[in-house]
Amino acid sequence: MRGYLRNHLIIHIFVPATYSNKLSNQNLMATKIRLQRHGRKGYPFYKIVIADSRAPRDGKFIERIGSYNPNTNPATIDLNFERALYWMNVGAQPTDTVRNILSREGVMMMKHLQGGVKKGAFDEATAQRKFEEWKSGKDEKLNKTKASMAKAKEDAAKAALEAEKKANQAKAEAVAEKRAAAAKAKAEAEAEAAGEEPAAETEATAPEAEATPAE
Repeated sequence: MRGYLRNHLIIHIFVPATYSNKLSNQNLMATKIRLQRHGRKGYPFYKIVIADSRAPRDGKFIERIGSYNPNTNPATIDLNFERALYWMNVGAQPTDTVRNILSREGVMMMKHLQGGVKKGAFDEATAQRKFEEWKSGKDEKLNKTKASMAKAKEDAAKAALEAEKKANQAKAEAVAEKRAAAAKAKAEAEAEAAGEEPAAETEATAPEAEATPAE
């Protein structure tokens, strides 16, 4: 037995809790919520991913939690709300653009409300009610914005159609005037030519009359 222990040392390393927490916090601080670019040149769209901040921007990631398409108006966002909130609560750091996205989608608001519950400022039911009120106001504002944009687009289309009609009318009037001027010029030329023919005939018969002897 002693020989066995001598050749197989068992070493137990005890890591203080504070040091362990410090290491955990350092790992979380290195975790970012950021955008990963995809799409073609001039038309990019992005995945919203959880990644190590030391990894290449478009390299490997830990988890995909959504997508962001800035090519639509307003931009299209597809987000896993629960996973985004989880990563925010464990300390992952969003980039500025992602923070704006999370704020727009209500993740930052819910994180703030959950902090209030933990501090005892209000209970979970109140937090949920506050969030629903915020979301309702946000959706109403967004719908108004979309309606305003749709009306502006419709008005612009009508204005463009009217402008096109006026342009076509002006073009048609110009063509008609040009044709009328051409027809008038042609008529005048024909009238002038018709007036010159009798005069020429009179001049041609005059010498013949002079050559006839008088009786």
